[in-house]
Amino acid sequence: MSGRLCIFGEVLFDHFPDGRRVLGGAPFNVAWHLQAFGQAPRLISRVGADPEGEAIREAMREWGMDHRDLQRDGQLPTGRVAVRFVDGEPAYEIVAPCAYDRIEAPHQGTAGCRLLYHGSLALRDEASRHTASRIMACRPEMIFLDVNLRPPWWQREAVLALVQRADWVKLNGEELQQLYPGGDAAAFLAEYRLRGLLLTHGAQGAELLSAAGEHLTTRPQGQAAVVDTVGAGDAFAAVMILGLANNWPLALTLQRAQGFASALVGQRGATVADPGFYRPFIDDWQLNQ
Repeated sequence: MSGRLCIFGEVLFDHFPDGRRVLGGAPFNVAWHLQAFGQAPRLISRVGADPEGEAIREAMREWGMDHRDLQRDGQLPTGRVAVRFVDGEPAYEIVAPCAYDRIEAPHQGTAGCRLLYHGSLALRDEASRHTASRIMACRPEMIFLDVNLRPPWWQREAVLALVQRADWVKLNGEELQQLYPGGDAAAFLAEYRLRGLLLTHGAQGAELLSAAGEHLTTRPQGQAAVVDTVGAGDAFAAVMILGLANNWPLALTLQRAQGFASALVGQRGATVADPGFYRPFIDDWQLNQ
């Protein structure tokens, strides 16, 4: 593959019940991890002309991320989500509209993406959906769709239209049932002519199905302490993208994605600002070579 990894979609602050505010948004989390792994991703998003927007920009600067495509909106606020926990699982109250609903054509142009990652949430509004479509029209070598069905911000037909354009799709078992009654993962893969399907099962691990007929499974190893599960799926997606971009074998990629996600749930929040957290993975995966 040539060109850059392009990450399109929401960046926001997750607000927790104890009053903490943590940077989040699935695309931002994925870009953050990829930056830590030395991939220099291009984040295409939008924030408000407000203190939270500036805090996001400053966090990106400090982490060494390219922020040239982090747009500033003079009318809409930076994205915000109130996180609460129900039986240990996160539930989300998402503010709308917000700046990431109005992502415009990026400053650096729409071409040059070898892999495009996007979720479904940021494409709920026509403006951002149109911009994402323009990037897809430039024919990235791979489109990775991360399905996030957050009521009431999704419609089945609209999400399936995104699946139609994707090469790889990640979603959980409940989301597969909602999009494809019966939940037959192999039939879903075949009908939408996907290269690969990632089906996550939380604490039970994940499975991968490929167009080549592979059906791989993985489960967390050991009994690592769980601090919170916010962002675990994003950590998993980031390493899957890392593996796809670097041509790792699928079985190895799946194993590494599960291992990294398992480590992240031992941290508070969806991102980690300590480079030391990533060092064992960088060394083990020989990313410096």
